[in-house]
Amino acid sequence: MRNEAPAVRKAANLSIDVDLLSEAKALSVNISRAAETGIAEAVRKEKERLWKEENREAIESSNRWVEEHGLPLAKYRQF
Repeated sequence: MRNEAPAVRKAANLSIDVDLLSEAKALSVNISRAAETGIAEAVRKEKERLWKEENREAIESSNRWVEEHGLPLAKYRQF
């Protein structure tokens, strides 16, 4: 278990679909936490996409090497 300091929060203005907001409130969804979770996921996905794009050449090179030579140490695999 990691000891993490509580996140510092800042108020933000968001525009949200009226029907979605009404439904969320009716279901007692914590709007701030739900928005934070959604934004965190969008940030994670964008970082992943950027990493893949930045490392595309190396990944393709590695894949070509494996296609030509096979997996390193493959003879030791037990599956």
